[in-house]
Amino acid sequence: MSAAAAADRPTAAADNAATATAVVTGASGGIGAATARQLAAAGYHVVVTARREERVTALAEEIRAAGGSATAYALDVTDRAAVDAFAARLTESSEGPSGGQAGPVRVLVNNAGGALGLDPVAGGSADEWRQMYETNVLGTLGVTQALLPTLTASGDGTVVIVSSTAALGTYEGGAGYVAAKHGEHVLAETLRLEIVGTPVRVIEIAPGMVKTEGFATTRFHGDAEKAAKVYEGVAAPLTADDVADTITWAVTRPSHVNIDLLVVRPRAQASNSKVHREL
Repeated sequence: MSAAAAADRPTAAADNAATATAVVTGASGGIGAATARQLAAAGYHVVVTARREERVTALAEEIRAAGGSATAYALDVTDRAAVDAFAARLTESSEGPSGGQAGPVRVLVNNAGGALGLDPVAGGSADEWRQMYETNVLGTLGVTQALLPTLTASGDGTVVIVSSTAALGTYEGGAGYVAAKHGEHVLAETLRLEIVGTPVRVIEIAPGMVKTEGFATTRFHGDAEKAAKVYEGVAAPLTADDVADTITWAVTRPSHVNIDLLVVRPRAQASNSKVHREL
């Protein structure tokens, strides 16, 4: 490539990080918290959101102590009025919602979500199905709708949707979670079609087996023994940092490069139902 051609290539998203804001939902722990740390290390001002205010406040303080820029905001993504208020407050000021240096919002990482139960369709809880749909799908929809105008106005926006390999294939006992994650996948795919030609990318990251401090425990309503069995015999499931590294890599590609869908699994996992276990 000639020097002139190289000079005409779009600026990398990473080049704008020092003056850009990245919003991360579900940042009270796990993948969300790890992603916030890595985006801050890449130079973004990160706005960390989750329902547990004390957790995101501590995370923002940790990031600032490490030399990064971060603010915290307590937010339930299933509360649309609260989401709209958050978006309005975020876009009205050049500062984060609770202060701190922040530039235009260029990145949204839709990470809030989760699984509940492992029941068959015949015995599944409609309330749990509804809760998973509201968090994974409608929560992602609401935050994306609220911030999309700002991301577009930035001239270089990125929407990241953290789905799952459950968005691409099913497994016994997983129908409720699988249905919700399929909804997220279709949301990402359709949004990409609808906004093509605008300065906003839509990236979907679909992790496989990830061992975090809360995912499986939440799924089994605090039953630590059942949660441990999910990873039993698996030598090296993915970590939150592995997924955060993948998200940060995708976000920091040059602006003209869109990572439509990236599936990331541990080596021990070939599919949702094929996992090598050393027992």
